[in-house]
Amino acid sequence: MNDSIDDAVAYGKKYLEDLVSFFGLNTDVEASCDEEVIQLNVPSTNLNGFLIGQHGDNMRSLQYLTSTALKNNGYEHNRVNVDVADYKKQRAERLREKAAEWMTTVKTSGEPMDLEPMNAADRRVIHQLAAELGLVSESAGDGRERHIVLKPADS
Repeated sequence: MNDSIDDAVAYGKKYLEDLVSFFGLNTDVEASCDEEVIQLNVPSTNLNGFLIGQHGDNMRSLQYLTSTALKNNGYEHNRVNVDVADYKKQRAERLREKAAEWMTTVKTSGEPMDLEPMNAADRRVIHQLAAELGLVSESAGDGRERHIVLKPADS
């Protein structure tokens, strides 16, 4: 069992660099670790669109492959977050801005609001912001229809 977080970070970084090199991109992936998640950031290049893919699909695939490689090679630390050209970071910031508007509406109206379906990472951003702003948020629905319901704190 490989249990050093530093070894897992180094392996994940090398694996992702090797993976993107198959597409002709020889770059230095920025690697770090916070809590239990290995952060791997691919810098901005002419391949951003391809590496990110539609709605981040290709990026999620790179993340899945890297995580699976860590698991298959016995690394205890195998939770990975892959970001390309800060796509996820910028998306989370835009989502927080939109969410702040939704939360103001809920506070003003006193009525619950159902948000559109979103992935787990986006739901996590909304739950965190709701907690910061003193609102209640809960996930509802299943699969691709999973979404958040925002409610005033006193409901």
